Amino acid sequence: MPHPVMFDEDDPYLVRLRRVALAFPDAEEQIAHGRPGFRAGKCFAWYGGSTKGSADSRVRYDQALLVLPDESDRAALAEDPRCFVPAYLAPYGWVGLDLAAGGTTAPDEVDWQEVAELLDASYRQVAGARRVAALDERGGPAG
Repeated sequence: MPHPVMFDEDDPYLVRLRRVALAFPDAEEQIAHGRPGFRAGKCFAWYGGSTKGSADSRVRYDQALLVLPDESDRAALAEDPRCFVPAYLAPYGWVGLDLAAGGTTAPDEVDWQEVAELLDASYRQVAGARRVAALDERGGPAG
C-alpha cells in the first residue's frame, strides 16, 4: 500500500525549496514515503518530517527541510530552536530545519542562502566525486 501524500504541490516553501535543490548537478525530485525527496544518486534532502514517537506525541513539521549537515555544523544546528531531530534519519546524522519556524516565518522571510548552504553540505556528502567536481566547476546555489 503506497504512503499517502503528505504535502501540497503549491506549498510556497516547497516551491522555493525546489528551485534551490534542483539547481545542483543531476538533482532530481522523487516522492517517497509520501514526501518529496531530492536526489543526486542518493537522497540529499527531504521536504517535511516529524519527530519520532507515538501518534499522539510526535510533532509534524510539514514545512521542514531535512539535510545531512557537515559534522562541524551539527552543534550549532542542535542549539537552533528551528531545528529538530527527525524520525528515522537522525541516527544517520540528519537534522530537520523548520522553515516556517512554527508558523512565525513566511516563505519570503526564510534565509534561502542558509538553506542553499545546508543543501550544499548535504549534497557534497552523498553526490559522489564526479557530481561534486561539477558543482565546484560551475558553482551552485550556495555560491
